[in-house]
Amino acid sequence: MEGKRSAVFPSVKRNLAVFGTNLKLARLRRKISAELMAERADISRTTLYEVEKGSETVSIGAYISVLRVLGMDDEITKLALDDELGRKLQDIGLLVKKRAPKRKKDSSDELSS
Repeated sequence: MEGKRSAVFPSVKRNLAVFGTNLKLARLRRKISAELMAERADISRTTLYEVEKGSETVSIGAYISVLRVLGMDDEITKLALDDELGRKLQDIGLLVKKRAPKRKKDSSDELSS
């Protein structure tokens, strides 16, 4: 039985493809063979191929393992570091002024009217 797969937006697919290509180029610059990379990352050669292709079906752990072998695993901490949209949403919530509670009418106010 196959699990339910969620839709992946085209922009996400493009970003993953660029990420995979960047990982492959980093491996090639270091002159690490695909076989050695897969062995060091403790993944199969097929999984490495999928990582370098930017497949959305590969676990994030496989991507991080490849980053570790390349000496780039600290780069993962930079993802979602600058949450510009979240800060803007938070600031909007802070700018909304709450009204002071309505004062209860005092019985003396009613008598003077």
